[in-house]
Amino acid sequence: MLELDDIQHILLTRTPALTGRYEFLSFDTPEGGRAWLSALLPTTQSAADAVDTMDESDRWVTLAFTWQGLRALGVPEDDLATFPDAFREGMASRASILGDTGAAAPEHWLGGLAEPALHAIAILFARDEERSQRSIAEHDALLARTPGVRSLSHLDLNATPPFNYAHDHFGFRDRLSQPVMKGSGEEPTPGSGAPLEPGEFILGYPDEDGPVANLPQPEVLSRNGSYMAYRRLEEHVGAFRDFLRENADSPEGEELLAAKFMGRWRSGAPLVLAPDCDDPDLGADPQRNNDFDYGTMDPFGYACPLGSHARRLNPRDTAHYMNRRRMIRRGATYGPALPEGAPDDGVERGIAAFIICADLVRQFEFAQNVWINDETFHELGNEHDPIAGTQDGTLDFTVPKRPIRRVHRGIPAFTTLRGGGYFFLPGMRALRYLAGEEAFA
Repeated sequence: MLELDDIQHILLTRTPALTGRYEFLSFDTPEGGRAWLSALLPTTQSAADAVDTMDESDRWVTLAFTWQGLRALGVPEDDLATFPDAFREGMASRASILGDTGAAAPEHWLGGLAEPALHAIAILFARDEERSQRSIAEHDALLARTPGVRSLSHLDLNATPPFNYAHDHFGFRDRLSQPVMKGSGEEPTPGSGAPLEPGEFILGYPDEDGPVANLPQPEVLSRNGSYMAYRRLEEHVGAFRDFLRENADSPEGEELLAAKFMGRWRSGAPLVLAPDCDDPDLGADPQRNNDFDYGTMDPFGYACPLGSHARRLNPRDTAHYMNRRRMIRRGATYGPALPEGAPDDGVERGIAAFIICADLVRQFEFAQNVWINDETFHELGNEHDPIAGTQDGTLDFTVPKRPIRRVHRGIPAFTTLRGGGYFFLPGMRALRYLAGEEAFA
C-alpha cells in the first residue's frame, strides 16, 4: 500500500502548473540549510495533499538534495556512505558514461550545476504567472532572512502558449507515455503496459524482482524517497527547422521528416498508427495515442524508424527487461518561443526535465548510455538519438523505406545539455528529519 501522505507529490501527480522556477541552492552552514528547509515544509505537499487540494491550490513546491547537500545538512558520514555510488559521485563526474562530451561536457554547464556547492533544488511550480511571481518573491525573502543558505542560480519556466499545453519548442506534444504504479489509483492508458511495482520508482517497496535490499540508511531517510536526474536541454529550433527545409522538398515533407526524427507527429499521433500523415484527433486521444507496439506492428521501422527518439527512449516490446527500465518524467519548457519562419535569434530555449527512478544506473544511465547514445542500437551503426543524443556532425539517421532507405548524414546537434545533476527526493517524514525535527541517528 503506497503511503501517499509520505511521498512528495511530484512522484505521483501532474499539477496544472503553467509556469514556475527551479531554484538551485547551496548551504554554507547546516543550520542555515535546516532553517530554510523548516520554513518550506508547510508549503511542500505530499501526494495525498496534492490530490485533495488540486482544485484550490495555486502553487506546488518540491524539494530535493544532492549527496553533497545531504552532507551539508549534517547527515552522518556512515549514513552518507550507504547511498549508491552513482548518486554519491554526481552527474558531472559520470559525464563519460552519459555521453555528456564536447559542448555538453560539465565544464560548459550553466548556473553552477557542475560544482560541489550544488546542494539542493526547490521546484516552485505555479498555476499562473501572477502566482509564480508571488511564490518567487516569498522564496527570495526567505533566502534574504536566512543566513547560511544562498542561491547558486535559477531557471524560470515558460508561461506563454503553446508550451504550457505540454508542447516543446520544436512543437511536439509531450508527456504521452508514462508508467503507472500499482497502488497509485491510476489506470494505465491502452498500450502503456500493466501497472508496475512501486519499488521501481520509490524506495522501501518491492520492485519487479521482489523485495529490495541495501537501501540507504537510516530507514527514516530513504523510505518513500526516490532519485531524480535533472537535465537542462537547450533546443536549437533554428537548426532543426533549417535541416528540415534542406532535406525535404515540401512543407509536407518537412513535417514527415520531423515526425521520423521524433517517432510521432507534432500532435502526438504515433507514426506506427499514422504512418503517412498527421492525425490530430488521434494525438489528442489518450485511449488511442499510445496503443501500439513495435515488434508486430512495425518490426522494420518502415513507419517509425528504429532510431527515432520515441522508439529509442521507449522500445516497448522490442527491449529485454523493459519493466526494469521504466522511468517517470516531469519537467517544463523554458525560454521564449521562436516565431515560425524567424531566423535563429541566439536566445536559449529548451526543456528542463526530471527523470525519476529508484536506481540511477539500471534505469536512467542505462537509457542514456545504451538507448540514446549507443551507435549500434538495433544494429543501426553510426547513429545516436537524433533529438536527445550527443551529436557532433559525424553521425547518421536512417529512414527505412521500400525499395531504398534514406540515410541522412551529418546530423547536427538539435539539442545541447546545458546542465544537470543527481538529486535525492526525500519523503515527507525524511524532510522533517533533515530539517532537524527528528534527531540524526
